[in-house]
Amino acid sequence: MPAKHQFLNITDKRRINILSLVVGICCGLAAVVLKLAIRWIHTGTVVLTDRAGAHWLYFVLPGVGMLLSLLIVRYIIKDSIGHGVTKVLLAVSKNDSHIKPHNMWSSIVTSALTIGMGGSVGAEAPIVYTGAAIGSNIGKAAGLSYKNMTLLRGCGAAGAVSGIFNAPLAGVLFTLEILLFNISLSTILPLMLSSVSATVVSYLLLGENTVFACSVSPFEVKNLLFYAILGVACGFFSLYFTRMTLSLEDRLKGVGNPFLRWGVSAVVLGALLFLFPPLHGEGYGCVHGLLNGDFSSYVTDAPVGKFVRGHWGLASFFAVVAFLKIFSMTLTNSGGGVGGTFGPTLFVGAIVGFVVAQVCCAAFASSTVFTVPVQNMVLVGMAATMAAVMQAPMTAIFLIAEICGGYDLLIPLIFASSVSFGTVRIFEKYSIYTKRIAQSGELLTHDNDQAVLTLLRTRDLVRDKYPRVSLDATLGEIVEIISSSTAAVFPVVDDNGIFQGVLDMDDIRKYIFNTDQYQTTHAYNLMSQPLEFVYADEKMESVVRKFEVTEAWRLPVVDEGKHYLGFISKSRILMAYRAELKEITAED
Repeated sequence: MPAKHQFLNITDKRRINILSLVVGICCGLAAVVLKLAIRWIHTGTVVLTDRAGAHWLYFVLPGVGMLLSLLIVRYIIKDSIGHGVTKVLLAVSKNDSHIKPHNMWSSIVTSALTIGMGGSVGAEAPIVYTGAAIGSNIGKAAGLSYKNMTLLRGCGAAGAVSGIFNAPLAGVLFTLEILLFNISLSTILPLMLSSVSATVVSYLLLGENTVFACSVSPFEVKNLLFYAILGVACGFFSLYFTRMTLSLEDRLKGVGNPFLRWGVSAVVLGALLFLFPPLHGEGYGCVHGLLNGDFSSYVTDAPVGKFVRGHWGLASFFAVVAFLKIFSMTLTNSGGGVGGTFGPTLFVGAIVGFVVAQVCCAAFASSTVFTVPVQNMVLVGMAATMAAVMQAPMTAIFLIAEICGGYDLLIPLIFASSVSFGTVRIFEKYSIYTKRIAQSGELLTHDNDQAVLTLLRTRDLVRDKYPRVSLDATLGEIVEIISSSTAAVFPVVDDNGIFQGVLDMDDIRKYIFNTDQYQTTHAYNLMSQPLEFVYADEKMESVVRKFEVTEAWRLPVVDEGKHYLGFISKSRILMAYRAELKEITAED
């Protein structure tokens, strides 16, 4: 008989399903609000600029949006809200899936200001963070367990992606591939309910149009050559995208003063947007133009546009735009703006597809056999780049198919995404979202063993039931301590509580009955050194490795100053491991 919730006379499974619907509706509304806010702010800035005849404002306004976001984050929110998807992953591994309540609105406000005024980032990561926060806080209010809280947080993320793109299947796949480390049959239904309800809300309020409506050419097997070339190109570009983004972020963090960093970022970003207008905002207008063959204005509006001629000229111009998008995106985020890499990934993917198509057009200009499907290449390039940057090929394939109405191109979408994903995996194991978390040892994966070790906290498994022995204690004093304890080991510490060694009953038993040594033999004469130390904040994976190497049954735990905290044992780790594994794999 399923457990009943003490307040609601329904099963836990049904309760989660109802909550997932509520989360989906809330996430759909949040996505609509963000879309409309970006649209209204962008329209307002365009009207203001055109009426004033001051086109130099296009140079200034992105910096203003970044500054406003910086001030809100620094003085009102007082919390870091950037890198939304990464923050969601960290919330699972570090905060029991709890996300602060302000994240249900803070990312919407700041990203709307950033993007609406021209910041070169995407709105998808902020809305994912918002959706996850909605799920987390609804789950917390309902008193859910860690496992169900994590599931509801995943429902929020799925609803957010579905609502922003009108793509319910992509929302489910995004959550399963990127955010949920454990997949079971009980996971699927709540995710689907949340995704569909969010999509319905978006449809009702904004209409049923696909994000990038376009017409595609029929798939021809002979064009697989082009898609193979595109897959390899997207794979290598994705490697550049991930590594250059993280490297630039590290460099900009070196500018300690946030307002100086904002000033430098705003000036450089303004210059980039002036020289290359496609970098302005999310860039989805440019993507739409590339998909429908109407992109000439993005070239002619650029100062260098008059020099762009033919296939090679177009390829060169847009190749530069793609390479510089990483700079404009990182400058926006590092300068105080709030946005994500999700949108820029789609943007550069479309451009890489267009550039490869133009190169192929030039190379096969005289061919009577091959006709390069330019629009198809743009569409497939989006999926292939996303598959490699996020290392989520299924999400990429079906997201692009849904938002572009491109199911007729399912074969090239799968083929190019597979090639791109395989190419990047040769050089890079982690996605742009998980690389930093993996380096810190806090990444949850779909490997249950690894996930459980990540979730376990060393400090939580320390036991301090062992009586301390002073370094100068005599054998007589030690015998008195032993006689009133059932412990098998005794830590030896100095007057400052710093760990000095360990007394093991097996080692000192032979001295216990030598009463003539009670006053002449001291703890420092009898103690031994442990084979290893464990630090209180050490990752459990490292702790387990120390036990394997030393073959010890228990090891002392100390802090960074070598102050004794207790012991940790194999048996305690095993019990905690079993309990955690049961929790994350149990079917409701």
